[in-house]
Amino acid sequence: MTEETTQPAEATETPVENTFAEQIAALQNDLEAARNEVLYAKADTQNVRRRLEKDITDARAYAATSFARDVLSVADNLSRALEAIPAELREDERLKAMITGIEATGRELDKVFGLHGIQKVAAQGLPLDPNQHQAMIEVPHEAEPGTVVQVLQHGYQIKDRLLRPALVAVSKKPE
Repeated sequence: MTEETTQPAEATETPVENTFAEQIAALQNDLEAARNEVLYAKADTQNVRRRLEKDITDARAYAATSFARDVLSVADNLSRALEAIPAELREDERLKAMITGIEATGRELDKVFGLHGIQKVAAQGLPLDPNQHQAMIEVPHEAEPGTVVQVLQHGYQIKDRLLRPALVAVSKKPE
């Protein structure tokens, strides 16, 4: 019988096998990089879509902002006209119809404002909020200092955005 000698198998790779392994590793790295780029591109596309949807929603909600600001002066003048009518003239039969018409116009204007999400900013008796009120004067008053004691001009907001701050008089400690 012949004696067989077993030699341990050597784990040496040939240069060709080594080159293939390097190429496979490089291709796997390239594939992973391409997958990451696709994921980033998808995420970026989704972010752009969300921003555009928000911009479209905002454009629809606030499209009338510029027009609303312009109409506020009409509402102010209508209110001033009603406030300027003395009580004795309000009872005059010749002016009742005109006064009723002006009041009806004011109510209709308020109704249209409400339909479009335009509302007055609350001010009277509240603490001064620089995000909604603009203090024009300080007056001595018994109220807590910094409290709105008089509204000089109403402020308005459309949905959650301020159209115009309320011009107010705030209290200060009496001297």
